[in-house]
Amino acid sequence: MRVVVIGGGIVGAAAAYYLTGRGASVTVVDGGYQGEATQAGAGIVCPWVDHPEDDDWYRLNREGARAYPGLVEELGEDFGYAKVGALLVSEDPAELEPVRSLLQRRYADAPEMGEVVDVAAPAELFPPLSDTLSALLVPGAARVDGRSVRGALLNAAVARGARIHAGAATLTPDGEVRVHAAAGTPAEAGRTWTPGGGPGQARSEETGSWRQAAPRGPAAAQGPEATPGPQSGNGSEAVRPVAAGAGRVFADEGVPVEADAVIVAGGAWTGEVCRPLGAELPVFPRRGQILHATLEGVDTAWWPIVLPSDGPYLLGFPGSRVVIGATVEDVGFAPRVTMGGLEEVLQAGLRVAPGLAGATMAETRVGLRPVYAPGRALIGPLNSRVVVATGLSAYGLTAGPYAGRLAAALALGETPPIDLTPYAPCP
Repeated sequence: MRVVVIGGGIVGAAAAYYLTGRGASVTVVDGGYQGEATQAGAGIVCPWVDHPEDDDWYRLNREGARAYPGLVEELGEDFGYAKVGALLVSEDPAELEPVRSLLQRRYADAPEMGEVVDVAAPAELFPPLSDTLSALLVPGAARVDGRSVRGALLNAAVARGARIHAGAATLTPDGEVRVHAAAGTPAEAGRTWTPGGGPGQARSEETGSWRQAAPRGPAAAQGPEATPGPQSGNGSEAVRPVAAGAGRVFADEGVPVEADAVIVAGGAWTGEVCRPLGAELPVFPRRGQILHATLEGVDTAWWPIVLPSDGPYLLGFPGSRVVIGATVEDVGFAPRVTMGGLEEVLQAGLRVAPGLAGATMAETRVGLRPVYAPGRALIGPLNSRVVVATGLSAYGLTAGPYAGRLAAALALGETPPIDLTPYAPCP
């Protein structure tokens, strides 16, 4: 069976991996767009603290987290996955009680989270933290390097015969895939769906999750932005022009790629890719700006993830690196780091971890999280040969490999391991 996977992020890479494992002939088309979420994600795997009122959303993320150890064993490759635990922190111990109750309720069906315990001095585990904080420790939480796991999945798929095409993919009305060598994206070329843009377009993430979900802070209040054109000159990577509407125009008619089935895992660009099929999918980008810092001579590899009830997360990686993020901004297709965004991340991060004041700013990243407006993720068939898999929002690195597995099962006509009705495209 010939399957084309549109999108080379973590969902598309996982789909290619599972498809080739089932003997399918796979072609991955990767546009390499500026702002792809996998390239920027921090890599937090701690689903048990979120979506307290949405069991279906939670189930997808729980199964995604549960699948990681098996994936590590299958791939036999170090892609940065490590169970380092997560500290849920607050200056007010009373704020920890609702999440403690949630974890206790979920423990029976998710013992992999480990026994949750109180931590009287969280700075003993994450030294830069303020000494005014109280914390709960969730020992089963893990962190993963999104770029590395994506690379491992693609490498394994290629070793099994998958082909990777660099270029932008389009669909014809009958579902034929065409690959274009280069794309320009003037702002007037495309249409867009934006939050609050019409009836029935509700915010996709409920309040009440421990981790921040809704746009907040000064960076989020900047309003819609126009994406700049190509840039260079300061040593940063060139920025491909991606319009506010994600509209794409091409200099060629594209090269057709034969397929018996197609998986569209195009992240925030999925709606635009699927529009020729007559599917108006309300998928939109939610920007996240992330800061990487280094602490010379400090071993940060096994520091736990830090999850405040409101504000930034923090986590350590090997190489004396600490990640702080992220902003949550509905500003359209504007994959750029802003002064306001960095200010928000820095101020909030130092409030929680003042010991980072002397750290070296090493890198900034920006990603466009794909959000499906009606809620939850979007995984299901659009027609008899096209499957869509996107909308994981801030949980792409938690559930991405598992979502790719689900999409692969659908493309092959197999029964997925969980009921996908809650994630099906809305009529």
